[in-house]
Amino acid sequence: MDLTGARWRKSSRSSGNGGDCVEVADNLPGVVGVRDSKDPTGPALVFGPPSWRAFVAQLPGRD
Repeated sequence: MDLTGARWRKSSRSSGNGGDCVEVADNLPGVVGVRDSKDPTGPALVFGPPSWRAFVAQLPGRD
């Protein structure tokens, strides 16, 4: 999948200590990209929007 046009942002769920940072790109039609901010040229996971919403809904601390 080509994620060239992705606009990556640091997830609000990432650690604030500079270590565990996840970046999310949700500006592409029909997909949500997820990658490790420490390896921006490495692999990325790709989710469909319904799957991404279901995943995020299961994260701890979402009240």
